[in-house]
Amino acid sequence: MTSITVSTAISSGRGELVNVRQRTLLMAKWRILWVVAGFFFIAVIALARIAWLGLFEGETRRVDGLAALLPARGDIVDRNGVPLARAFPAYALWYNPTALGDDGTPLIHGSRQIAEQLVRIFPDMNVDELAARLASGKPGYLRRRILPEDANRIHALGEPALEFPREVERYYPQGSMAAHVLGFVGADGKGRVGMEQIFDRQLTDPATRGAPAVLSIDTRVQGALEDELHRGMVDSAAKGAAGIVLDVDTGEVVALASLPSFNPNLIDHASTPNIFNRVTNQVYELGSTFKPITVASAIDAGTVTNLGRRYQSARPIAIGGFQIRDSHALGASLNIPEMLIHSSNIVTAQVADELGGARLQATMRALDMNQRPGIELPARGFPLWPAGEWSRITTMTVAYGHGIAVTPLHLASAYATMVNGGVWRPATLMKADPNKPVAGRRVFKASTSARMRQLLRLIVDIGTGKKANAPGYRVGGKTGSAEKPGAGGYRRTSLVATFAAAFPMDRPRYVVIAMLDEPQGTVATSGQRTAAWNAAPVVGRVVPRIGPLLGVMPDETRDVDISDLAGLVPGLSDKAE
Repeated sequence: MTSITVSTAISSGRGELVNVRQRTLLMAKWRILWVVAGFFFIAVIALARIAWLGLFEGETRRVDGLAALLPARGDIVDRNGVPLARAFPAYALWYNPTALGDDGTPLIHGSRQIAEQLVRIFPDMNVDELAARLASGKPGYLRRRILPEDANRIHALGEPALEFPREVERYYPQGSMAAHVLGFVGADGKGRVGMEQIFDRQLTDPATRGAPAVLSIDTRVQGALEDELHRGMVDSAAKGAAGIVLDVDTGEVVALASLPSFNPNLIDHASTPNIFNRVTNQVYELGSTFKPITVASAIDAGTVTNLGRRYQSARPIAIGGFQIRDSHALGASLNIPEMLIHSSNIVTAQVADELGGARLQATMRALDMNQRPGIELPARGFPLWPAGEWSRITTMTVAYGHGIAVTPLHLASAYATMVNGGVWRPATLMKADPNKPVAGRRVFKASTSARMRQLLRLIVDIGTGKKANAPGYRVGGKTGSAEKPGAGGYRRTSLVATFAAAFPMDRPRYVVIAMLDEPQGTVATSGQRTAAWNAAPVVGRVVPRIGPLLGVMPDETRDVDISDLAGLVPGLSDKAE
């Protein structure tokens, strides 16, 4: 009995131990499961956060990280990638009169002594002005940009008040080249005047400033144009000059120059008048360069069908109390080719009178001569456009470039239209995609354009534009010498001399405009002030310099076919053979 009781007790104790062990194991398993579940939950949250950052915030963070490595302002480059504007860190010289405390002792050494030592480093500074500036105790810049070696020399002076803050400098590697295209960056970091202003948001946006802004300008062509315009300005003692090279098929501006220019690296020293852009912002009466436009309009309208028809050219035309006359006698009569070759106002006025004001005005409107030029620059002049219906006298004078004032850029676009097959396209400073045709609108028939290429070539070959005749480049164009208007009428002593050209005329690629503002008769121009003697030679020198750069090589075996004009102009038959 007793043994049975003991055995039962032992069995009961063993069962209890088994139960305890099972409960302990179960609890351990549950704890492990909870720990695993906790880690799994944390992992899910972490993965979700990573996915969120990658999908929604990753781009922003990547941009922010990239922005820290980029300059404060993006680059501007020409069509070939040559840098025109860049940003880099630079030193400035700052005067901090409180560097030694507020006890009224800004400098360890005297103001005069420090001024003299600074002038040894910067000879263009004035000792007296600098000493007075230091003695005033007023903080500020003593010089906005200094070289690192200059900063070291200033540091050696041992003046704590002379500090060298690091700033971002906008640098123009080409100096004054294309300054009117680029503009400059003001002290507030904002773009001013040119493409710096147009591209301001793009150049400062962290998302886009890693890629440079690409212009249509070619620095090689730009340099040649500026060089020859400057030479022409000096040779003729002109007060200013303007020029443009324009692609006739795309409207791309390959070069644009306004002289005198300014250096955007030294904008604090640039005079305000030099910042003014003569190509896009100043309007001029461009004189006889309008005559081919009038002839093209008349051919297109069908009022000129026979180029051999003769118009009287011996008598001035009296109308509205005025007389339309030529600068010198051109004979009893002239036909259309002769009128352009010799540049007759009298014959042009008769052609325009037959065409009529409505049709001539429609042509000018189609060429956008009644509104600001179509280009990205902020400075764009509004033409002086005769309002309302054009009277007979307005029609006649506009026909030879008087009574209407436009920019040289308007003229360049008009000539491109005349020679490219008759399609007008807006000018642009943005490099075009060669795989995408540029849209335009038809102004002249293709046949009219072909005829104008012949006539413009004749003007350079045997007419007033001879000095623009670059051998092998088949240049065509027209001179224009217009008196500038003033108080009480036109000023006979002040001219605007212009030559509007295109080349090569058997397959036009580029328009070139050269304009001189108030040229004088000098030894270099044989005492003459007209475009034939000053603006035309500029084009004659520019074309051979830029032709090969633009893929146009000289070829004296080719020219425009003028065989159907043989017999209309004396001596033309031999050239047509």
